[in-house]
Amino acid sequence: MNITRVFLNAKEEKEILQGFPWVFDNEISYFKIFDDKKQAYLNYNLSEKKGSGGGCPLSSVPVEDGSVVEVFSKAGGFLGSGIINKKSKITVRFLTSEHGEVLLNNAKAFFEKRILQAWNLRQLDFSEKDSFRLIYGEADFIPGFICEYFYAEKRILVVQFLALACEKYRDEILSALKKITKADAIFERSDSSAREKEGLPLICDWIYGQGETEITICENNVHLSVDIKNGQKTGYFLDQKFNRKRVAQFCKDKIVLDTFTHTGAFGLNAFLAGAKDVTCVDISDSAIATVNKNIELNNAGKVVKAVEADVFDLLKQYENEERKFDVIILDPPAFTKSAKMIEKAYGGYKEINLRAMRLLKENGILVTCSCSSFMTSEMFCDMIMHAACDSHKKVQIIEKRGAGSDHPVLCGYPKSEYLKCVICRVI
Repeated sequence: MNITRVFLNAKEEKEILQGFPWVFDNEISYFKIFDDKKQAYLNYNLSEKKGSGGGCPLSSVPVEDGSVVEVFSKAGGFLGSGIINKKSKITVRFLTSEHGEVLLNNAKAFFEKRILQAWNLRQLDFSEKDSFRLIYGEADFIPGFICEYFYAEKRILVVQFLALACEKYRDEILSALKKITKADAIFERSDSSAREKEGLPLICDWIYGQGETEITICENNVHLSVDIKNGQKTGYFLDQKFNRKRVAQFCKDKIVLDTFTHTGAFGLNAFLAGAKDVTCVDISDSAIATVNKNIELNNAGKVVKAVEADVFDLLKQYENEERKFDVIILDPPAFTKSAKMIEKAYGGYKEINLRAMRLLKENGILVTCSCSSFMTSEMFCDMIMHAACDSHKKVQIIEKRGAGSDHPVLCGYPKSEYLKCVICRVI
């Protein structure tokens, strides 16, 4: 079987050998492509610099996007097989450390095995009446593919095909999901800009079965309305489930401020644990509408209230009013999605943490989070230290947490360890 071979520049294999699942366009030295007429492999060297005349541009290499390719080091060591997409800076996404025949000969069995492995892993911590992330892209060895499992009286999957590497195997993946999960319906949320970078059209619709797109799930005994069509990403952030349960343990008889609340999930976990007053804040009117719906679903109206406001402005206002809280939760969206903006993001995180520290009573609990993969744990804790210094507070870090076990971290792929959740005592 004459599979196209991709050879990397010297020393580019180091991170791949450590587990990194991508090959970028600037890491490729040349291709070996089989020529049927000559019955031999021909070399296609890439230009080292534009206009150098030293080779051909990537776009002109005669290999079809979506093809299975095998990747080799400069010295010829085999690294694995994946799918090529010349339209994307991520030119090859690895699917297997085996040779490409395993994908060409029986893709159906290949993806059934991958998805069954992921399903079995989730069964260690989740039941079929829980909601959880079933497939976490590269970390579950199906690059670019996300699958959330929601239980709302029936089994509903929300899927995202974010890369050509998984789009190519759409039928095989969906078939395996139906077989393994016994899904009643599947909704596709492939409406992210990431798809456009892969040269793929946006999709947001039912692709199997039908039903309401606003569903109610139960997490930690809290009832939550989830909008799988219009909500952020797949409609709900499942990654904080166990962190919400842990944080609730600090909230009995406490006054709690839950900022960037989205659905009110942290605040409602606090309510269920016996908090005496909970304020849930978000700038989005649609988020506040969801929070109010969830307050009603949990009969929490006497304790929990929703406030539509800019969190930065509201923290300043509360400070001027000399408001005090026992527990403050900061769970903002990613302040940066690129390494270039990390300094500005650091400043944003520092400001809200500094102001939250000033609003806490003595020995108050600060739960502070970041979902930006570019903000490392070390950098995040450094920010907490400087926020404490500037707010003239002493801070003890009680616990460092991350995403739940349904978001496994792939060694060698730092982006998979994106969520930081740090529980602090502020003195």
